[in-house]
Amino acid sequence: MSKRDYYEVLGLSKGASEQEIKRAYKRLAAKHHPDKNQGSKDAEEKFKEIKEAYEVLGDSEKRAMYDQYGHQAFEQGGFGGGAGGFGGFSGFEDIFSEMFGGGFGGGGRSRQRVVRGDDLQYTLEITLEEAVKGGKKDIRLQTLAECDSCHGSGAEAGSKVESCPSCHGSGRIRRQQGFFMTEQTCPTCHGSGKKIEKPCKSCHGDGRVHKTKNLSVTIPAGVDTGNQLRLSGEGAAGENGAPAGDLYVVIHVKDHDIFERDGANLYCEVPISFTMAALGGEIEVPTLDGRLKLKIPAETQTGKLFRVRGKGVTSPRSRYAGDLICKVVVETPVSLNEEQKELLRQLEQSLEGGATHRPKHQGFFDGVKKFFDNLGK
Repeated sequence: MSKRDYYEVLGLSKGASEQEIKRAYKRLAAKHHPDKNQGSKDAEEKFKEIKEAYEVLGDSEKRAMYDQYGHQAFEQGGFGGGAGGFGGFSGFEDIFSEMFGGGFGGGGRSRQRVVRGDDLQYTLEITLEEAVKGGKKDIRLQTLAECDSCHGSGAEAGSKVESCPSCHGSGRIRRQQGFFMTEQTCPTCHGSGKKIEKPCKSCHGDGRVHKTKNLSVTIPAGVDTGNQLRLSGEGAAGENGAPAGDLYVVIHVKDHDIFERDGANLYCEVPISFTMAALGGEIEVPTLDGRLKLKIPAETQTGKLFRVRGKGVTSPRSRYAGDLICKVVVETPVSLNEEQKELLRQLEQSLEGGATHRPKHQGFFDGVKKFFDNLGK
């Protein structure tokens, strides 16, 4: 019985890329795997066919020979063991390690497991001034650090450190489950791959201890709430001498008494008297660099916005400086004496009937009158 074309088996064209071949194999192998189709001879045969196709097409040298000579390239023991024979399963172990966490066959010994340390997160609260101008902040955090007594080995000085007899130093145990083999952490050494004669008294054989670490964090100018600073290698120490993880410092900017921030712009409210609003004048407004004079034109209405260019926040990415936007709020006087009240009554009487003095007032009530007139029709 002649064999099917390997590209046809994987559902691919002859020009398929390595990634396309790998994806097709993983998808089809998962679908037809005997463990998922127990008792199905058809699935078992298809799985073998898929596996055979990938063994050839997944290897650049074998694929080149197959493209040139077809199935004849592997007959007469061409690649280690008769027609379509397979000399090893290293390629499949890589694939099935990704798919199912295990592999095939009892090939060579795996390397000792090396587990990078955990990444850590620290929330750093800073003032608006610190966020805008940048600077340095000292922080303290609890983390797992390399044991000073054993320097991460987990063993007392002078004691023996041997390979674990159960996993032979790999940190992993393979178990046969029917046709398939699974892999799991060694229960004897818990993945370390080591057998320690005398565990270190400081870290109890773990090679790591809990410590308080002091760090100086550089804050770039212009950061905002939610920004993260990555400190490489300042996270928890890794297992078995593996590299430490990273520390992510998350910025939180505290509320400010005067300013509110929106991106690169700063906002503040500035109270003014209604006399200044009517007659105009000049007031001092705050900025993060100090004070500046702001000219208020006559007849300014409450809520008017004044923009001061370049007095906001400089973006750490674009280096563009935002603006300071001041909103003036006309303040109603309080705690008036009788003389002051009488003066206001006289002012009110002098303005009565003058639409030019109170255009919004007159326009509003004209609109109200028109509204009710229309309702009566």
